[in-house]
Amino acid sequence: MMASVRLFPSAYVLGVTTSRNYFLSARCCNGSLETLEEAPGREQCTICKWRLHLAYDGTKYAGWQLQQKPETVQLMLERALERITKLSREELLVIGASRTDSGVHAWDQVAQFQTPFEVEDLRTFHASINGILPNDIRVREIAAVSPEFHARYRAKGKIYHYKVYCNPVMDPFQLRYALHVRETLNIYAMKEAAGFLVGEHDFSAFANASKQQMKGGFVRKIYRLDITEMGANYLFEIEGNGFLYKQVRNMVGLILVVGKELLPPSAVETILSSRCRKLLAYHAPTAPSHGLHLMHVMYNEEDLIAPSGASRYSRGIFQTQSKCKLLLPHI
Repeated sequence: MMASVRLFPSAYVLGVTTSRNYFLSARCCNGSLETLEEAPGREQCTICKWRLHLAYDGTKYAGWQLQQKPETVQLMLERALERITKLSREELLVIGASRTDSGVHAWDQVAQFQTPFEVEDLRTFHASINGILPNDIRVREIAAVSPEFHARYRAKGKIYHYKVYCNPVMDPFQLRYALHVRETLNIYAMKEAAGFLVGEHDFSAFANASKQQMKGGFVRKIYRLDITEMGANYLFEIEGNGFLYKQVRNMVGLILVVGKELLPPSAVETILSSRCRKLLAYHAPTAPSHGLHLMHVMYNEEDLIAPSGASRYSRGIFQTQSKCKLLLPHI
């Protein structure tokens, strides 16, 4: 029988820190409740897999991938899950869909983890995770998924945004999220240059990785590369079936050089067909990481269906307040 977990939130969930943060208990076959610590030898019959959708400001993190110092997004997530579930990182097996670099932001990073029990109150569990995570990392959604789901290998594509602010004076409110460009940009030249990158190509020239590191090859398919001008703001929207290490930032870096009219748009086709990373590096720098945002990871619909009988999903809980009676002063 599948074991289920009841989560009893402490005052921490309400914003008050206490030493007793969470109480996890497992429902036994006879219907009684006992804490996980009281039943260490009880057999766990089922492994439950969970999908997370995360948003984060990557400014102070060394990317997604786990490392102890400096801190990463995966490290902070694992610490929160370990504290709530009382499981080790080896048991949780957290995996992210995209290994975003240091300083890169995300609106829809997808990750997975597993537990040897079902979560009975998914909305409270969701609130508990966000109650522990730092304010610049948030779980937007949590859902049960089938055992076959894999956040990275089942992904069918990704959408990235790269933001540029083109003005002599930088907008301080965009300082951490957009690249400041002081030169004027030719939007028509940039769009022409972007057209050479759409389609299926060998992107060796745009990958910061050796052939030994890229066992899967350098061929990727770019479905679209749209550039939108909104006053001083330029938005690059790139959708593809997958991306090589720093590929998006290298593509944006070259297009910006074309936009500054330092190279003709046809130079993009020349560099792409050369498959030479050094040729690109000679003509264009890699765009800085802080302008890059992971916006969406795409999956087949069947991969997102929750197992039969499992908790569906949680997208958070709106707080409610009771109505107050207006008290008029006595005159």
